[in-house]
Amino acid sequence: MGLMRGSILILALGMVSSCGWLQPDSTPGDGIHDPSEAMNRQVHQFNLMVDDKMFRGDGPSIAEAVPRPVYEVTGNVAETLSLPGVVVNDVLQGKLNEATRNSVRLIVNATMGLGGLMDVAADMGLPEDETDFGETLAVWGVSEGGYVVLPIYGPSNDRDVVGQVVDLLINPIAYVVSVPASFVGPVLELVDDVGDRQIYGDTYDSVLHESADSYKQMRLIYLQNRRYELGEEAVGEDIDPLELDTKGF
Repeated sequence: MGLMRGSILILALGMVSSCGWLQPDSTPGDGIHDPSEAMNRQVHQFNLMVDDKMFRGDGPSIAEAVPRPVYEVTGNVAETLSLPGVVVNDVLQGKLNEATRNSVRLIVNATMGLGGLMDVAADMGLPEDETDFGETLAVWGVSEGGYVVLPIYGPSNDRDVVGQVVDLLINPIAYVVSVPASFVGPVLELVDDVGDRQIYGDTYDSVLHESADSYKQMRLIYLQNRRYELGEEAVGEDIDPLELDTKGF
């Protein structure tokens, strides 16, 4: 399995070097580069249908059948499992202080927090500090490429799609456990996103199901939010980038 993981990692990094993303960004004047809009809209409609089936309609939704404390615990475990990969990305970005802090956070939550069931580290002044290989690529000067909508997951871009693949491969946990078990973290993150969808249901509904063009709304919110996280030039003027976490759509 190590050879296969290495081959996929080389392929993913090759995608970055072979594309034009290392060149100066050619995003249009409106700040939106969406060359696959027709296909993206089809995937967006599929995601709307899934969202409607899971979270809307008469009576309790599928997601509401799970108690909120379960989502909270799931989120804690998912974040703990992601920390080894976060530390790797901190190092790749040259953020050694953050790498040290996240290493301590991992040790504390994996031991005192009972494998991540509880976020003890936050109470000790070690809050969650997320990063990913998409951000690493941004630090290295790779432009975001085109806007992409993924099935179930939702809004992304070319750079982050590659980053998501690489994140699965550079997390040390992937080399300690078997392949099925190594995907527990991403699955738990998806469950945590379902919990967020429940908590912020009204806001999500207004954007996804009540706006005149939910595709454009989601695209604008995602691009603003992601560029704000990375300290890149924002797009649009009317939406607060902190208003909505679009991960999970």
